[in-house]
Amino acid sequence: MDSYRTEEEQVEALRNWWRDNGKSTIAIVVLALGAGFGWQGWQQYRGEQAQSAAALYQDLLEAVNVSVSLSSAQAATARHLAGTLKSDYSGSIYAQFAAMQLARLAVNEDDLAAAEQELRWVLTRNPVGDIQRVARLRLARVIAARGETQQALDMLAVEAGAYAAVYAEARGDIHRLLAQEEQALAAYREAAGYNQDNGVANTGTLDLKLQSLQLQKPRAVSVSNQGENSDATN
Repeated sequence: MDSYRTEEEQVEALRNWWRDNGKSTIAIVVLALGAGFGWQGWQQYRGEQAQSAAALYQDLLEAVNVSVSLSSAQAATARHLAGTLKSDYSGSIYAQFAAMQLARLAVNEDDLAAAEQELRWVLTRNPVGDIQRVARLRLARVIAARGETQQALDMLAVEAGAYAAVYAEARGDIHRLLAQEEQALAAYREAAGYNQDNGVANTGTLDLKLQSLQLQKPRAVSVSNQGENSDATN
């Protein structure tokens, strides 16, 4: 304002500037304040959404974690809760957990197509990480049970991180399903090797699988040896 010689010139210049720029200035201030309060509100909203989703998933766990088979009413309740999580909280991790619970229910009811659909939904939501690895493992088992064994083996032929042992065991199960005992044994040994490297004990099931395939067949005794033994006895 020092360039203006009189107070009236300064006031008139300020009026002109405000006429030309005042509205945009107000808009910028409002947007800045709105961004600050909006971010806080969004964070609060996300926190409330996460709490609601967590509570709903806890209700789902209580609905499915029973010692006996689910009744039709319990299964309907579980599906309703899982469906709500998937529709209202689709961006949360709990929606993916809910889909895997729906897949488990479908497997228990021999509806492998529905189980596959739920697990593939999880993979579209979470292409990386531990949840993806668990969903891929379960999906491979479902696909193998449907008879698509090669596709299942292909799904398991990936870097599995901390799940390397269970992935190897699953490959062994599929090879055994195909009566490929040598490949099954190699996969089970691979699983046991991962466990040993990580200081983890094999599951009893894995040990039984190894023992059943490692049983050596009795060696055939040659006719010549039989004759020599017979002569020595005489």
